[in-house]
Amino acid sequence: MKKILLLWLGLLFVGVGFFISCKQSDSQKNKESILKGTTTILVDETVKPLIEDQIAVFESTYKAKIILEAKSEKELIQSLLKDTSSVVIMSRELNADELKFFEKVKIKPKTTKFASDAIALISNKKELDTLIAMKDVVAFLKGENQTRVKGLVFDNPNSSTVRYFTTLAGVKEVPKEGVYSFKSNEEVVKFVAENEGMIGVIGVNWLLQPTANINEYLTNINVLDVEGLNKNSYFAPSQNNLAEGTYPLARDLFIINCQGYSGLGMGFASFLAGEIGQRVVLKSGLLPVTIPGRKILIKNKLK
Repeated sequence: MKKILLLWLGLLFVGVGFFISCKQSDSQKNKESILKGTTTILVDETVKPLIEDQIAVFESTYKAKIILEAKSEKELIQSLLKDTSSVVIMSRELNADELKFFEKVKIKPKTTKFASDAIALISNKKELDTLIAMKDVVAFLKGENQTRVKGLVFDNPNSSTVRYFTTLAGVKEVPKEGVYSFKSNEEVVKFVAENEGMIGVIGVNWLLQPTANINEYLTNINVLDVEGLNKNSYFAPSQNNLAEGTYPLARDLFIINCQGYSGLGMGFASFLAGEIGQRVVLKSGLLPVTIPGRKILIKNKLK
């Protein structure tokens, strides 16, 4: 009799637990959908101004609240794998090891490319030479003797720009001497504006949409034209050169959604890739994946 009673109590607890779980799941779905609710999105700090604009337009259109956190690329991945946030915006897709992690937890990440970005190289205004060849930058990163590059300034040692340049140079890490790193692109601009001989490495988005902190230093820097490896022409990090594929330090931007359900991550990704989101990219000075169309109204009579 006692065993039967314990069995019934066990079944009762299981049933209650399942009921509560279903209620919590339903509650979560009611709180968030693709166009409403609240979620946190992590963004690569080098493209923060663009995503701030996108969120402002998205929130003004839908009943949604997006909390934006800007971090370095390595910090983004760590947060994604620790489930601190399930949606990230960065300049690369997930690698094989990262995809395997999500396979184990039965989640298939959805990756959406929505823009092309550029890494800009800047120097102090007192420097007369406004051209730089990538072969000189690569030589500096490899520790070879050459005079054009005396020092590189990055926004963060864990930044996507550091990863981009070490990959390009084929080195595991940047040199210990002559390389400086801070916590933001704003600090890079300030440092270069105040120090001659340094070359700053930043996301061009910060120059196209400068904050008040950056504005006061822009008159003291040059944006350098860059010659690619095995090339003999120099190009500026402009929207036109991104479109023509001539700027050598171009990269794609992706939103990666690992929510595993139809939430704001899906809605915001669709927004970025949609007409309004692509217009915001175009206005920012970066290159959208699809160029928004322009409607021309022809009138037969003038009023």
